[in-house]
Amino acid sequence: MSILIPLYSPVANFQSSRSDGCDRSELRWYVKRNCDHRVPDLPAEFSSIDEYGAYYADTKRTGEKVLYLTFDAGYENGNVERVLNALKEKRAPGAFFILSHFLTANEELVGRMLDEGHLVCNHTAHHRNMARAMDDEARREIADLETLFREKTGREMAKYYRPPEGTFSRENLLIAKELGYTTVFWSFAYADWANDKQPSPDSALKKILDNLHPGAILLLHPTSKTNAAILPRLIDECRSLGYRFASLDELTGRTGK
Repeated sequence: MSILIPLYSPVANFQSSRSDGCDRSELRWYVKRNCDHRVPDLPAEFSSIDEYGAYYADTKRTGEKVLYLTFDAGYENGNVERVLNALKEKRAPGAFFILSHFLTANEELVGRMLDEGHLVCNHTAHHRNMARAMDDEARREIADLETLFREKTGREMAKYYRPPEGTFSRENLLIAKELGYTTVFWSFAYADWANDKQPSPDSALKKILDNLHPGAILLLHPTSKTNAAILPRLIDECRSLGYRFASLDELTGRTGK
């Protein structure tokens, strides 16, 4: 049985009135969970993502029990630091998709991410709807954050992009690719982002473990107190099941194991 789970509240597709031949139909990423620990089937409306080099799971090494931890970080409330502590303690790599505000407000924390071997990636400057942005606006959202990152850290941002709220268009994926970015969606996410509606640690851990599969890209919000609390145990449980954690650079072939 498949269960259709959008990460955010669904919206109707938005079709741009621009007529320059580019496909700017608004799409909202989602995954179809299954009960047998296999890679979720790709919905038909997303069948073209391969054309733009986008990923939602490791579909090339079939059956290999590898997991990729990714975090969408819009702000710090004390829990991002707790997540970093857990990753350090358990020696697990992560990829943090950040915004301009997060960078300017948490330069030391971003520096720690880099120093501890994590990837710091592009979630756009202002978390806007990228499907509805004009092409030049979309490019600025990605490029401005990259420039700010270079100015603040003296380093280059990891060339991975995740559209805010999973809202995108095919033209948006093309723009990201032209800017040198690989778009990274996810094969598992759950309702963890509302600070006043946090799931219990036990229910959250069960939900994640019940939906593990080889090659999973997990999307977790590091502002979640539940995620911060369960992460050490989650990592241990996954490893006890035979999984290992890897960097997105291994997924995309930018580095070896």
